[in-house]
Amino acid sequence: MRGKILCSAFFVLFFFGIFSSFANAADDHPTLPIGSKAPGFSLKCVDGKTYALASFNKYNILVIIFTCNHCPTAQAYEDRIIQLTKDYKSKNVAVVAINPNDPAAIRLDELGYTDMSDTYAEMKKRAAQKKFNFPYLYDGATQSTARAYGPAATPHVFIFDKERKLRYQGRIDDVEKPTKTPLNFDTRNAIDELLQNKEVTIKTTKVFGCSIKWAEKSDWIKKGAEEWAKEPVNLDTIDEAGVKELLKNNSGKLRLINIWATWCGPCVVEFPEFVTMNRMYRGRDFEFISICLDDMDKKDKALKFLKEKQASNKNYIFDIDNKYAFIEAIDPRWPGALPYTLIVEPGGKIIYGEQNIIDPAKIKRLIVDDPAIGRYY
Repeated sequence: MRGKILCSAFFVLFFFGIFSSFANAADDHPTLPIGSKAPGFSLKCVDGKTYALASFNKYNILVIIFTCNHCPTAQAYEDRIIQLTKDYKSKNVAVVAINPNDPAAIRLDELGYTDMSDTYAEMKKRAAQKKFNFPYLYDGATQSTARAYGPAATPHVFIFDKERKLRYQGRIDDVEKPTKTPLNFDTRNAIDELLQNKEVTIKTTKVFGCSIKWAEKSDWIKKGAEEWAKEPVNLDTIDEAGVKELLKNNSGKLRLINIWATWCGPCVVEFPEFVTMNRMYRGRDFEFISICLDDMDKKDKALKFLKEKQASNKNYIFDIDNKYAFIEAIDPRWPGALPYTLIVEPGGKIIYGEQNIIDPAKIKRLIVDDPAIGRYY
């Protein structure tokens, strides 16, 4: 009985500790209360211009959405934000997006649903790809605007009336996945009520999405680097039959395969990009495999290279002298130059197979846009 009491007390303290941690995190960056005046800002946009709160004075309603590139929930809402902007532009409503995240506070394994992080340069690329029709502002350098508004997640909406008084803060709607239909269109409802000079019925909702990447998370980044450095690195042998089996890909995972050699300059230069991708996507249905074409008597040299690059993925070295048999086993269309990179879907379909150095941005986009991976939960 005494043991049960002690056990119960432990769990009470444990969960209280977790609750306190969440409460303290919220207290560190409190959300702007309903009725507050919009805090001023001056932020650089992806179009190169600087926008301030006063830049939107002519609009009767101002909708500020804290969002970002990398978050799957944020990506799931991009098209809806574009549509929201289209639908209300003629009604004197301005929609503005602000990226609150410090890119230096984002670990690689937090980028499993994206091909881009949250730097200003990558914001420009994402805005161009998606044809954003609203200003997309960068607050990651100082996070001063995010601290003033207190978004809890991305995306997080703040709606202000003509006097720039906060009338609604919370979610866009209640369904994240774009393929499903929401039941509650909270942001649209709030805008419509304001356009009719009505009081907003639902002023606050909870938000769902990725946490804000505050600058104080730098220790989290360092810890990740230390953990990765400790992971074991191995180099196993593989023969022609083993290569053919890899290409059948019965793993259920999207497979990225890089063929390289220590004597190949471009191979050595690009290899860290594959290590990065492995860290980004290995928590998903994804695996990176490297195959070394050094001679077997150079295996130790190849392993040393892999250890220097912290390549804790699956690594092979081809243990047969007949490299032409290897070329045929990999891809008959391959002329034979290194490096050579493939992306193989579950079931063996090759969706990418090219020699020479890769374009990392292209490869990441192919990975995350493949049905085996995807950008959403």
